Amino acid sequence: MKVCGMCGKHFEILGWTCTSCGHAPKLVDGYVAFAPQLAEASDGFEARFFTKLATLEAENFWFRSRNRLIIWALQRYFPQAKSFLEIGCGTGFVLWGIEQAFPKLRLWGSEIFTIGLDFAAQRLSKAELFQMDACKIPFANEFDVIGAFDVLEHIKEDGKVLAQMYQATKPGGGIVLTVPQHRWLWSQADDYAHHVRRYHAQELKTKVECAGFTVVRMTSFVSLLLPLMALSRLQQRKPNPNYDATSELRISGWMNAILESILYLEKTMIRLGFSFPAGGSLLLIASRS
Repeated sequence: MKVCGMCGKHFEILGWTCTSCGHAPKLVDGYVAFAPQLAEASDGFEARFFTKLATLEAENFWFRSRNRLIIWALQRYFPQAKSFLEIGCGTGFVLWGIEQAFPKLRLWGSEIFTIGLDFAAQRLSKAELFQMDACKIPFANEFDVIGAFDVLEHIKEDGKVLAQMYQATKPGGGIVLTVPQHRWLWSQADDYAHHVRRYHAQELKTKVECAGFTVVRMTSFVSLLLPLMALSRLQQRKPNPNYDATSELRISGWMNAILESILYLEKTMIRLGFSFPAGGSLLLIASRS
């Protein structure tokens, strides 16, 4: 069900013109835009990073491993899902992986920057893409599953986003989240990524439950690599005016293969039921009753 951004009326028609007040969202760069004033600039991220990310994600161990974990979570906890919305889809790399793994799943992707949607549109063949502020999701009881992968940490009002996700999820559906973990890992990388926070596990669990969801699985990941990550982030604590935010993503092929193998082992352990108590990131799966 759609929600009018002007009057709040819920309606179900093919287009986006509200049946009550006649309001219709604008088109920006060819995409339906629900927050057009934020389509080019926002405090939470720098759109110029999309170009670099689009060239690195497909080969980088971290993005590839995170995709495998997300796809496993969807297969394990939402096998009957027919619709999926990703909030903050960026260049569409996660949606691309989901599209390959679930060819019958109906996909929607939202992003605050329309330039990100341009990259996503090149990768995806069937997802419906639109521009949106995650604090104001224009749907109610619409999607079986909603995902936000390394998005919440960019947004000050993360509780508001989770409440909006609850509204937009169908009863019986749920959410899949990934976020960065451990405040002691904070470094220049977080500053450059415009992170507002790195989460404590209990902090994320409490916020998700306050939104109305029931947490069904939670585990850290990037756990076996945590010592290496901690060493890297420790070296980044000294301010460096020449800091390159994507430098740790550009590693040699053999190192990339080794790190990806380690995270594959980690995913296998999670699949078998082991939950890691610490790690660079958190995975949370929750349901709406």
